[in-house]
Amino acid sequence: MNDIQNLDDIKQMVNSFYEKVQKDDFIGPIFNEKIQERWPEHLEKMYGFWQTVLLDVRAYSGSPFPPHATLPIQKEHFERWIEIFTQNIDQQFSGPIAEEAKWRASKMAEMFNYKIEYFRNANQKPLT
Repeated sequence: MNDIQNLDDIKQMVNSFYEKVQKDDFIGPIFNEKIQERWPEHLEKMYGFWQTVLLDVRAYSGSPFPPHATLPIQKEHFERWIEIFTQNIDQQFSGPIAEEAKWRASKMAEMFNYKIEYFRNANQKPLT
């Protein structure tokens, strides 16, 4: 197996991953409800995001967290997302960039989960 090296590899990684996500019984309904018919646009955005993160190509600008902030997700959803992501990478790629993709995805899921929990808890505190 080869490592992730170029945009074609990024597209393969992203397309195969989100194909699995859409069909997943646990997280699929959340993604499908949120994205609906906008999958092509979402995939394009993800190509740019992962190109920027993994290949140092400035193809993405913006903040990835806000679209996730109000999703009805918990730690278990992030765990499933990481499980699918890791399996998807391991089935297709091998090398330092593939390892970095898994590490970065894991750190991103950790941070998103933390921020979502933080904002939920901050909004549930009683006013004094």
